[in-house]
Amino acid sequence: MPRDKLCSLSEAIAEFVHDGDCVYAAGFTHLIPFAAAHEIIRQGRRNLVLARATPDLIYEQMVAAGCARKLIFSYMGNPGVGSLRIVRAEIEAGNLEWEEYSHFGMISRLHAGAAGLPFMPMNPTAAGDLERVNPNYRRLQDPYTGREVVVVPPLNPDVAIVHVQRADRHGNAHIWGILGEQKEAAFAARHVILTAEEIVDEAVIRSDPNRTLIPEFVVDAVCHVPYCAHPSYTQGYYDRDNAFYLAWDQLSESRAAVQAWLDEWVFGVKDRQEYWQKLGEETHRRLAVKPRWSTPINYGDY
Repeated sequence: MPRDKLCSLSEAIAEFVHDGDCVYAAGFTHLIPFAAAHEIIRQGRRNLVLARATPDLIYEQMVAAGCARKLIFSYMGNPGVGSLRIVRAEIEAGNLEWEEYSHFGMISRLHAGAAGLPFMPMNPTAAGDLERVNPNYRRLQDPYTGREVVVVPPLNPDVAIVHVQRADRHGNAHIWGILGEQKEAAFAARHVILTAEEIVDEAVIRSDPNRTLIPEFVVDAVCHVPYCAHPSYTQGYYDRDNAFYLAWDQLSESRAAVQAWLDEWVFGVKDRQEYWQKLGEETHRRLAVKPRWSTPINYGDY
């Protein structure tokens, strides 16, 4: 019988995220697991290595809360708005270690980690400056053609946190909309925490197997966390809170203002449900989405 992995988010973080771990919060603009980051902050984790294709506000908040000693990333910014002021200031002050990659370099590291390979080759690109500042970029000779290829080492996070639209209690999960590196991160990590908007019967997952990007055998914990991704979005459930990203740009000009925000919105609430209710009805209405159903497909019967 498959194991029931359903637990609270606080229980999952307590069991699988430890001081000094490498944590990968997956999701590319979409399905970013902010609720898990807030729980990590509440539990006071320290000296984390935070890896992610785009740090986004999720890692800005964790850096501001003192959780991180190092950032591994590709592209750093408040998407569509500007800089991550706090992360940049901490890097420039020498308080935060960092490794930068291209998007393809970062995903190639996860591919190597997921496949158990010692490195992943890539075609040389225009990212020559990254090679000069990051010694993890190396060049090797292709044994078949003799030409040079760029290689990067595997990335195997201690824990990957993946947010999905729906999952069963065993960890089989459906994702749709913009896909990021969720599958690669899950297969590369030593442990996987799955957060889901809905927990559904196994039959729902089996009804559409091509949408099952995350299988149960890589998952350690399944957490029912509606609205987990705010201020990012979950396709079909709620929209991206663009106003939040704009407001954060001004808020992050002041470390005192950021600390006050953390005190109110992270330490001042016990969980995601309380956070969502605190956002209020006006925000709920503004982020509500209209249904747009896909056309059913016929898998056949045999």
